[in-house]
Amino acid sequence: MPSVRVPSQPWVADLHIHSRYSRACSRDLELPNLAWWAQRKGITLLGTGDVTHPAWFAHLREHLVPAEPGLFRLHPDREAEVARRLPSNLHAPVRFMLSVEIATIYKRDERTRKVHHLIYLPDFAAAARFTARLGHGGDGIDGLGGNLGSDGRPIIGLDSRDLLEVTLESSPDAFLVPAHIWTPWFSALGSKSGFDAIADCYADLAGHIRAVETGLSSDPQMNWRVSSLDSYQLVSNSDAHSPQALAREATRLACDLDYYAVKRAIETGDGLYDTIEFFPEEGKYHADGHRACGVCWEPARTRAAGGRCPECGKPLTVGVLHRVEELADRPAGYRPEGRPPATHLIQLHEIIGELQGVGAKSKSVEGRIATLAAKLGSELDILLNVDVEDIARVGGADLGEAIARLRAGQVHRRPGYDGEYGVIRLRDPATPTESTVDALFDVPVRPAPPARAAAPRPRAHSAQLAGAESASNSAQLAGAGSASNSTEPPSGPADVA
Repeated sequence: MPSVRVPSQPWVADLHIHSRYSRACSRDLELPNLAWWAQRKGITLLGTGDVTHPAWFAHLREHLVPAEPGLFRLHPDREAEVARRLPSNLHAPVRFMLSVEIATIYKRDERTRKVHHLIYLPDFAAAARFTARLGHGGDGIDGLGGNLGSDGRPIIGLDSRDLLEVTLESSPDAFLVPAHIWTPWFSALGSKSGFDAIADCYADLAGHIRAVETGLSSDPQMNWRVSSLDSYQLVSNSDAHSPQALAREATRLACDLDYYAVKRAIETGDGLYDTIEFFPEEGKYHADGHRACGVCWEPARTRAAGGRCPECGKPLTVGVLHRVEELADRPAGYRPEGRPPATHLIQLHEIIGELQGVGAKSKSVEGRIATLAAKLGSELDILLNVDVEDIARVGGADLGEAIARLRAGQVHRRPGYDGEYGVIRLRDPATPTESTVDALFDVPVRPAPPARAAAPRPRAHSAQLAGAESASNSAQLAGAGSASNSTEPPSGPADVA
């Protein structure tokens, strides 16, 4: 079947997601639901995620049929079932690309390394070979004994370099992208268990790495400060653990819709239009800090304190901004010539939840989005393209104003740290709403720490992280309530982008 050409405008790919078989993931992550949400969001191409898990592999084989070269679609009967649950203006082709995130834990240079990798495969035969090699073998393939049925995101005791070798052996068209490269605990450049350069991670096979995933706690502007990353394309994905989180980050492509064209775009940049990003402060590991003590600091303050929590004396978790500054050899605001831009967004359900003063997953929010989508188009189209006057006419003046502010980058930021998501607001936090519920995120309220015998010191988080951020989104961290224009904890590998 010839590839589908999409010449008139860029289209959206989200190539890092998970299935119901990954730890801490929604049971709604099945293919028909993913296809429904992809059309509602405005996504053309989804990674399948978790292709090495035996139950998910069987689900993929049952539900998918070949489409364009190297891509798959739902069986036509199932496509029709999904279409019946959507308004006709959202009907659009959705394609799937076989993928998996692999967590590797191993020793090298006297240090324990914990690195996550995204693997992409052009067909089920390659996926079966890859799975057999990592697992218990078969069909003449010696297996490495990995327990692939325990988690859709399996943990393998294999060096990153050797995982890349297994990937390349499974198919000459397979490729590997290092996942969320700055996350402290589980990434190639992470402060806790990573390396100082991508090339060091993959050793003699490093030339096969052509792109890296920036992760939720960084954006391209931050990565441009590190010249060793100039040889890699920068891509973004949602790392979704529920269907609603699809395309919270994504990559927009302007190439043919087939596996090989996508691979070329990701590896060369030819056809890589831009990336859709979190505001990086929203990521779980943007700032330094210690969640148990409520300490959230900018890098300079962490360095001045010797990296120790002022409350308990334990080491602070060094965040992504700090780690970027450690490896940066360029000033904030630097942009390499020819690099695609980035578009920073807040998801539509979070915006409406904030406006209504209710949780982002509430029924009233969903009802309002359903009305908007039926009249105006997909969520991403509403956020990016629909005229603000039309948004105000259908969704109310408050929503029109909010999206105008979003497109101008006029947001209030409270950075995430040590596994705690940051909060990005479009309204001044002092503005009252209909509810005291945190409207952007359902963040659990932790009990207050026990009273100390000594007089308490001022809470570190109350000293606001100073300064309006530069246009590069990588300068000063904005404090809670400050305005400017402009991921995921050691409990295990779950939700670490």
